[in-house]
Amino acid sequence: MHTTHLLYLHGFRSSPASTKARMTAAAVAERFPHMTWLCPALPASPQQAMEEVLRATADWPLTTTAVIGSSLGGFYATWLAERWGCRAVLLNPAVRPARDLAAHLGDQTVWHDPDQHFVFEAAYVDELVAQEIAQISRPERYFAVIAKGDEVLDWREMTGHYAGATIKLLPGGDHALSDYDQHLGAVLDFLA
Repeated sequence: MHTTHLLYLHGFRSSPASTKARMTAAAVAERFPHMTWLCPALPASPQQAMEEVLRATADWPLTTTAVIGSSLGGFYATWLAERWGCRAVLLNPAVRPARDLAAHLGDQTVWHDPDQHFVFEAAYVDELVAQEIAQISRPERYFAVIAKGDEVLDWREMTGHYAGATIKLLPGGDHALSDYDQHLGAVLDFLA
């Protein structure tokens, strides 16, 4: 079934202004002009982030909805895909962000706009623990682009968590997927 509604979730310290989000939005507008697109600015609180996303998508047809998530957004995308039963594309997805982000408490800046600040609180680590998915239920619903050269997350943990999914494992690359333009076609093909 084709995708009619597409949700894009950015990562920690990122925003809808990220390069991948903007590239995806442009490609979706060109290739699927009638597709509903949403790329919200996610609050620092994981619980609040998912509550806002669920409110914003409450009237979406889940059988034709899909989600793309980058890094922490990939973690959220997995939580939603398991809840909704929809397809998900994951771009260097965080698997255990509660563990990884526990060292990043306090004042943070947004990568694309250092003038934007937010506070990452200890309570948010607990919220991430509550959202962890121990094992994906239907690997065929997932497509992951994972870079062995990711300097932030371990590619072995990512591939292990998404065992059985369609995985495009890049021999090098980086966490930002600087060569995302080379993988965007495969991402959209999976969702088409």
